[in-house]
Amino acid sequence: MTAGGLVTPPGPGSGGPDRGAQRERTRLAWRRTTLTFTVAAGLAVRSAFEGSVAIGAVAAGAVVLVWIAFLVVAHRRVRELTELPVVGAAGGRLRSAALWTLALTALGVVLLR
Repeated sequence: MTAGGLVTPPGPGSGGPDRGAQRERTRLAWRRTTLTFTVAAGLAVRSAFEGSVAIGAVAAGAVVLVWIAFLVVAHRRVRELTELPVVGAAGGRLRSAALWTLALTALGVVLLR
């Protein structure tokens, strides 16, 4: 929308997206991602014990450690979105979450062999 040549950002009264809901959507996305990560970790632990018990125990332990690290990162981000005033994207937390996701993926590939 323009007013005298100036572009006004969408707001609650302008019919555009509500900026206040963005934090809630992001928080819910982190919750969904955590749930998905938990399911993937559970499946990895289950498949870890299909072969040797000793190797399965080590692999399952590694998966659980990666899962706990991801939960810590996700919980901190969700708490930031709930408690603090408007925050920009937490680059460190996002990179950390991506790292733990790649670690779980690598463990899954190892377990499939």
